[in-house]
Amino acid sequence: MGDFQFDNREGTFSVSYRKALSHHMPISHFHSTFEVFYLISGKREFFIKDRTIVINEGDVIIISPNILHRTTNTEMPKHERLIVNIHENYMASVNALYRDILQPMFENEYLIVKCSLYDKLAIEALGQSIRQEMQEKKMGFEMYAQTLVLQMLMICCRHVIKNSIETMESPSSMHERISEVVRYINNYYMQELSLHLLAEKFYVSPYYLSRFFKEATGFTFVEYLNSVRVKEAKKLLERTSMKVSLIGKKVGFGSVTHFGRVFKSVTRHAPLYYRKNK
Repeated sequence: MGDFQFDNREGTFSVSYRKALSHHMPISHFHSTFEVFYLISGKREFFIKDRTIVINEGDVIIISPNILHRTTNTEMPKHERLIVNIHENYMASVNALYRDILQPMFENEYLIVKCSLYDKLAIEALGQSIRQEMQEKKMGFEMYAQTLVLQMLMICCRHVIKNSIETMESPSSMHERISEVVRYINNYYMQELSLHLLAEKFYVSPYYLSRFFKEATGFTFVEYLNSVRVKEAKKLLERTSMKVSLIGKKVGFGSVTHFGRVFKSVTRHAPLYYRKNK
């Protein structure tokens, strides 16, 4: 089976399969959907919210909506992965008790699932079926694939409930240091922040911070700061009736023009797109 990408019109369901030599996602991103990242083979470093995590063959990561994440460089860039994005509305339409059934997904910003061999085999079979459905496109393929994704999510959630959430160690002390910087940005993104200001605050050189920030997170400092600000702005656009100009200022942008330009570069849409579609 070759690489493929499927996105439905509503933006509520997408499936991407790739067997690649490249080492990271082409763009930084966050979604209004849950993301399921299933690593079929290889080894990946994942930056999620404020930390870098190593995952291995057979592992599954489930990331909640609007959590900033990206794969970063690894020593073994060759990998095979399946990524599914599915909206909560679909889960609700299948069973009104979906939040109880998939409880760990709604109690955590992300889950790292390292299953037993028995569960890994079940997930592998489901992954193959999802790929087959999306490529053959028989009648009802999208709905069929969605039911397979739900089965995969239930297996993962059962495993988490049974074994409790695994505590993942950071790859190095450098990653821990960068995590501190990232947590600071996540808390104070609305203030005026710069690489030099943070380098001074955390007693490191701007060169060190710039270099290792990119290595640990996959983002440049400016990319990450802009992505956090845009993510928060998107929430305000969807949940409030606050004016766009005020939202831009509230999340830390100095001018409406700069806010609009950065917002579009990160989300591919102008801010009002999310106000109209809320």
